[in-house]
Amino acid sequence: MILIRPSEARGHVRQSWLDSRHSFSFGRYYDPREMGWGPLRVINEDWIEPASGFSPHGHSDMEILTYVLEGALEHKDSTGGGSVLRHGEVQLMSAGRGITHSEFNPSSSERTHLLQIWVEPSQLGIKPGYRQQVIPGGLVAGGLRLLTSPDGRDASLPMVQDALIHAGLLDGDQRIAYPMDVHRKAYVQVARGSLMLNGVIMQAGDGAKIAGESMLDFCAGQTAEFLLFDLP
Repeated sequence: MILIRPSEARGHVRQSWLDSRHSFSFGRYYDPREMGWGPLRVINEDWIEPASGFSPHGHSDMEILTYVLEGALEHKDSTGGGSVLRHGEVQLMSAGRGITHSEFNPSSSERTHLLQIWVEPSQLGIKPGYRQQVIPGGLVAGGLRLLTSPDGRDASLPMVQDALIHAGLLDGDQRIAYPMDVHRKAYVQVARGSLMLNGVIMQAGDGAKIAGESMLDFCAGQTAEFLLFDLP
């Protein structure tokens, strides 16, 4: 089963400094049919205007992954963590029993374009934590790079959930085959470009809920960049 979530069907929130598309119910956008997929709870695609951002605010019991597509994002939090995130890097914050953080576009002229993902953890009340690193090995054309895993395999960031999150690039004649456990779920989010997944065309902003599939076949990419979530 593959159910496409078209880009234009997502929730849309617009403020003077923020343009945001919500794949699942979030904030003022609520759709009882779109409450997440397995432990994957939030995928927000945000465009933040220059010298703007989210003021300090709190989270708890959520694994929060940030993936920048364009521009930069400055992060500060109550654990003492702080850095600037750019494309080709990945950031994971374990909110645990409570953390406060802010996110800000430090540029005076360029917008920041990013995906922010929330995954429900398998354990509650853990010690908060923050990690950021360059994607191990860098993004590779025609392949996948592992961003997070439950055990930190392949130099990925360890997440408090049995979830494997990959980033992929695909263009031209390149093809990616990803074997799936039919008892697990998957989700695909196309960040830019277009591709074909198991014979179904997906455009930038589209998502796909996947269940009961033994193989995911990615092909016909046109400068595509996407995230693949392998979920319990």
